[in-house]
Amino acid sequence: MPKQKTHKGTKKRFRLTASGKAKHRSSGTSHLAARMEHKRKRKLRGTTVLSESDTRKIQDALGKYSN
Repeated sequence: MPKQKTHKGTKKRFRLTASGKAKHRSSGTSHLAARMEHKRKRKLRGTTVLSESDTRKIQDALGKYSN
């Protein structure tokens, strides 16, 4: 029986907390930030937690890294 492969794009973009929630970096922070309002740039800093339904999909894609 073949093994479940880890989705490498998911592994690079998401991390799981100790309680199993999925964290990710906000989109729109890589470049072109000079035209943004400062308030919006501040809000995009750091990581945010995904909803439970999305977290389940991330855990399935991560495979053995979801423990």
